[in-house]
Amino acid sequence: MSDLNSRIVEFSTDHVPEHERAALWREHYGQVMLRVDFEPAPQVVFKARNRAMTLPGLQLFDAWATPARVSRSGCYLAHGADNVILAINRNGVAFVASGNESCELREGQAVLLSGADPCAFHRASPGRSFTLLVPRMAIEAADVSVEDAIMRPIPADRGALQLLDHYASWLMSSGDAIETQLLNLSIRHVQDLLALAIGPTADLGDTMRARGLRAARLKLAKAFILANSARHDLSIVVVADKLNVTPRYVQRLFEIDGTTFSAFLSGVRLTNAHRMLCDPACRSLAIASIAYDVGFGDLSHFNRSFRRQYGLTPREVRGDRVCGRALRLNACSGGAVE
Repeated sequence: MSDLNSRIVEFSTDHVPEHERAALWREHYGQVMLRVDFEPAPQVVFKARNRAMTLPGLQLFDAWATPARVSRSGCYLAHGADNVILAINRNGVAFVASGNESCELREGQAVLLSGADPCAFHRASPGRSFTLLVPRMAIEAADVSVEDAIMRPIPADRGALQLLDHYASWLMSSGDAIETQLLNLSIRHVQDLLALAIGPTADLGDTMRARGLRAARLKLAKAFILANSARHDLSIVVVADKLNVTPRYVQRLFEIDGTTFSAFLSGVRLTNAHRMLCDPACRSLAIASIAYDVGFGDLSHFNRSFRRQYGLTPREVRGDRVCGRALRLNACSGGAVE
């Protein structure tokens, strides 16, 4: 195994004694890299070469191997359960099974699997495969039904699949030569192409319009929360009614943004409370009153949340502002603050 650069790792049996290959592959590649069980075909000298690339929101695996069976089940399912897995069979013959379904993959065909479900990939002849792991949320964000696409073979002649294969291969071959901004854009492109490849009715224009609509709705949701965060009746249902969408849709908007509705609302309220605690005009207000004014109904919850956010209690923040000058003066004179 060797590090080719900061993002790509290559693993090969070329320089490993034949009697050690299966065990080494099973322990390192299976248990550490992919979290899978691995069993080479009997009576065949095992050989394999793999390249793996890990990026934020995307993992790529380019693998060639002699006949073998790779499966994910049991404790391995907890790792990567939020991912979807696209397996492209570049050459050779492979069989894929998940639940009560199975399919044969000929050259160029692909199938989508759920990282949360047990599955098996059986290579019946020497061949090469290309595998992509993508967060399930990134695909569902394109309004594609992942459940409908699971275990449904994707034909080799589908243009979106071919473009996805070429694009992801270019991404892996380019490695560190890609600047960060372009790399982030490329990851999004791969996710869009995957959504197109597994969603036969999808259209790139529809996908981009849906993404633009979600961004606009998220902006409206955040603006409404900022303007109404002090309301004690503010809830995800209230925001959903305002946008004329379902509460689950609002929750998905925030999940795609990397947070939750509750966390965003709490953050807005805590920011407002911190501002008031530091404002001399609010010095006469009790901390409980400030907590209530910004939207919190429980003082203990407010205190815990505030300390977790700022590392100080509300009283300490107010004390820093009110007594800071007195502390400095007394420290210089050798006195003490009572």
